[in-house]
Amino acid sequence: MARSLDYRATSPHPADAVYAAMVDRGLLEEQLQHLGGPGAGVTAYEKTPDGVRYTLRHGIPSSELPSMVSSLVPGGDLKIDRTEQWTAAGPGRYDGTGTVTVIGTPASARSTMRVADVAGGGSEVVITAEVTVKVPLIGSRIEQAVAGQIKKLLAAETEFTLARVSS
Repeated sequence: MARSLDYRATSPHPADAVYAAMVDRGLLEEQLQHLGGPGAGVTAYEKTPDGVRYTLRHGIPSSELPSMVSSLVPGGDLKIDRTEQWTAAGPGRYDGTGTVTVIGTPASARSTMRVADVAGGGSEVVITAEVTVKVPLIGSRIEQAVAGQIKKLLAAETEFTLARVSS
């Protein structure tokens, strides 16, 4: 059974500016240097006719993992590949989809994302994800732990990106 995750953040900046910062390769690389952990980096990046697609590698040291998660990754850091595809969906709106693979584990996630202008000015980022861990008996507990870590990461990434938009 999958664990659902909803994340929202607002910005005083228009969606066009927030989106531009969120998908800027240089800012993605800078963000990963600060938040990505061991072995982090942009592993693929391409502009598409209607948007952008990229893959980010995150690393989490085994010492920072909950024991139930580190038991799935014996003797090493956790490596996470996150692929996002973004498209312009109309004036002041961008839609995205994402997939997450936790390398060498039965854990994965899928997401839908949106950055859109809101009435009265500014914009909102909305992310809905489902985390799945295919481990009998304890999978749901691991999903809960992974979902919590994802939510913390999303908050840190949003804070980082919005600070750059404000600069």
